[in-house]
Amino acid sequence: MRLLEPSDAEALARAYRQNREQLEPWEPLRDDAFFTEEGQTERIAGMLGGLAAGTDVPWVLTAGDGIAGTITLSGIVRGPFLNAHVGYWVDRRLQGRGLCSAALGEVLRYARDTLGLHRVQASVLPHNAPSIAVLEKAAFTVIGLAPSYLCIAGDWQDHTLYQRLLY
Repeated sequence: MRLLEPSDAEALARAYRQNREQLEPWEPLRDDAFFTEEGQTERIAGMLGGLAAGTDVPWVLTAGDGIAGTITLSGIVRGPFLNAHVGYWVDRRLQGRGLCSAALGEVLRYARDTLGLHRVQASVLPHNAPSIAVLEKAAFTVIGLAPSYLCIAGDWQDHTLYQRLLY
């Protein structure tokens, strides 16, 4: 796991293309440009802008010489909230091997020790059993159900909200 870099555009586009079908039920609709090096170059620039602004921390998960997924803290809020959202995905060929769980553990330590956050939250589709298992393994707890929370796969879908208090 390492921070996202501008030079990751080609490898990230390739990883998204290889996992497009697997990710479709869990993500917003993506146009074809998203899966290109140019599309990822633009997206990475935005994410690194969020890193510079202190609102986001994007990492890539690596395996061998390729990208095997991503994990991102986003929407970082300071002040009395000290909160961020976490989102992640891992290559379909590497699921079930603990890669995402290990990365989430590192991200939670970073959120607490480096960013000084109090809380990290996640939203997940209620039928996304693998993602729920990752959150539960990391001691996230359910805090509620958000009706029509995000437009995923072209439909406004309910999400279960989870949190992990860091201290």
